[in-house]
Amino acid sequence: MNRYQSWGRYPTAVPSAVVTMTWQHDAIPFDAAPESFLPYGYGRSYGDSCLNDGGVLLDTRRLRRFLAFDPILGTLRCEAGTSLADILALIVPRGWFLPVTPGTKFVSIGGAIANDVHGKNHHRAGTFGRFVRCFELLRSTGERVYCSPTANADLFKATIGGLGLTGLILWAEIQLKPIVNPWIMVERIPFNHIAQFFDLSAETDRRYEYTVAWIDCFARGTARGRGIFIGGNHHHGDHPTRASQSASWSWTVPFTAPSCLLSPLVLKLFNRAYYALRSASARSIPEHYDQFFYPLDKIREWNRLYGRHGLLQYQCVIPPPHQQAGITAILDHIHRAKEGSFLAVLKQFGSLPSPGLLSFPREGTTLALDFPFRGASTLALLNTLDAIVRECGGAVYPAKDARMSPRQFEACFPQWREFLAYRDPKFSSSFWRRVTDNVPIDPLGHTLSGFPSRNSHESTLALAGDSSLYEQVSS
Repeated sequence: MNRYQSWGRYPTAVPSAVVTMTWQHDAIPFDAAPESFLPYGYGRSYGDSCLNDGGVLLDTRRLRRFLAFDPILGTLRCEAGTSLADILALIVPRGWFLPVTPGTKFVSIGGAIANDVHGKNHHRAGTFGRFVRCFELLRSTGERVYCSPTANADLFKATIGGLGLTGLILWAEIQLKPIVNPWIMVERIPFNHIAQFFDLSAETDRRYEYTVAWIDCFARGTARGRGIFIGGNHHHGDHPTRASQSASWSWTVPFTAPSCLLSPLVLKLFNRAYYALRSASARSIPEHYDQFFYPLDKIREWNRLYGRHGLLQYQCVIPPPHQQAGITAILDHIHRAKEGSFLAVLKQFGSLPSPGLLSFPREGTTLALDFPFRGASTLALLNTLDAIVRECGGAVYPAKDARMSPRQFEACFPQWREFLAYRDPKFSSSFWRRVTDNVPIDPLGHTLSGFPSRNSHESTLALAGDSSLYEQVSS
């Protein structure tokens, strides 16, 4: 049972049973089992949204058959356990690519829909759910429901970003995007401080289909928030000369590393060296899509580098007009806590609305950070970051979360009460119980918890000691 864990390896959870799905019509003991059910793919969610402690997991990894592919129109239908890696191996040689992809290709198509994943092109394309044409959903009643933007549209929207709680997706059909070859023309641009990132985004988001930035969490003073901005477009010509080849190697981290490997000092030195190296080598170069989109996929089990206690990834989005002030406040609190991140990724989300009822992406700036889990100090820092996000009217990503409070979830996703009408009563997760079990609901689906509004508590930004920043965020 231990192999059914999240990528962050925290918290631990033990399912009561695992049902391995091999065929779409396999019998599932919905009536015989008193426990709840939850689909499980490749376990790449960082927190407990893919865990069902004490409940039943539906392992979908054998449901990975291709059902239909139109090489002219670029539509693909496949079973829900099919990974993005499987799909890319089929479509790229035929001149097609995923319309949206997260930072790993070891994600199932069902998981991509359930989390409404996003990628480096959100400012142009929005989320994965925008390219889902239809799917079939198995409910615990045994009913199989065909869902699309026009058929059972409400259930379609609830399932996209619905965290696997509306039932089991059996198959899905998506719209692909055409490409000429597998190469990406990439430019890396160093920037010296956080304000320069926003200037770069405003200019380069118009030129590049894919944009993202790495930032140095340890830089201070005038260099606060310095980093490397990365922009990319699909290459439309012949096979480029002097192109970086797709790395054919892969390496598996053989054991769980000691906690000292990612100590604050090591992280600080790594950030400093990475910034210097990337700044010196910044240039425009063709890269294979595998290297551009999935660099960490070459290091199998890289989560073991964070030690036996695992890691907590924290991803939030801060909406305009508070994004610069909010991101700056988050970086300041990380520095004060001396809990720097090995991977810190900054990206501008666009204004295209996500189709899912509980989808995370929204217009603004998203920041993703990986923290080695050091116990109470790490949890205290993330609670402080929650308060900043809440103060700014932002949101925390459920697929990356392992400790968000019901109050925070309510502030980030007030539409979850509407979602209750579509959730399958036999489906649940450790995450869902954590953020909703102690929140009373009236017969109309409204919370009775009396959570204060985001402006009724003392501002974390004010506690940061910068009154001008507080005025900017709370105005």
